[in-house]
Amino acid sequence: MSSPHPLNQAVVAQALHDLRNGQLRRCQAMGFSGPALEALKHPALVSLLVNSQVAWCTVRVNSAVLERLLDQVRDVAREIASIDRLLRCGASTEMLAEFHGLSHQEVALRRQVLGLPPHKGRWPVLTEAQDSALWTHWNDGVKTRKIDLSDTQAMLDLAIELAETETLPLAVVWSSIGTWTRPESP
Repeated sequence: MSSPHPLNQAVVAQALHDLRNGQLRRCQAMGFSGPALEALKHPALVSLLVNSQVAWCTVRVNSAVLERLLDQVRDVAREIASIDRLLRCGASTEMLAEFHGLSHQEVALRRQVLGLPPHKGRWPVLTEAQDSALWTHWNDGVKTRKIDLSDTQAMLDLAIELAETETLPLAVVWSSIGTWTRPESP
């Protein structure tokens, strides 16, 4: 004995849900005619449609929408990975607010989820030797990559690499870069 076609069941369930919520146009957009919608008011006819072993409907995939949704999922995954990396590198709450729009509470929660200790107080001050080494590596990176000083994302990428290689908090590296790239006041 054959079982009812699952697509029929899904379409009827969706149509009934839409009808209960006053979404008549959605049912019409699925292809239900006036008489078919009238039939959905009668339990015996609904049972016939749901239990039919013959598929009376088809599925059409909107590829453009599907691709946008998949791209959106990838973008969200990249953003989460970027935020996690920034936090692990020692980014400040202000940096995460600037680059990802996160509030102080969101940053604190994400630190907690990642098992990072909460940051309290001021960031450490670089010694003269650390500052000099950081500037040299930063300057070499800017020249090698031909980074425009106003390209914030390229600067952030370089700052992350410097924080990782120099084992310095990203907030300190970013602050130093800010002082080097800020136009001098007259």
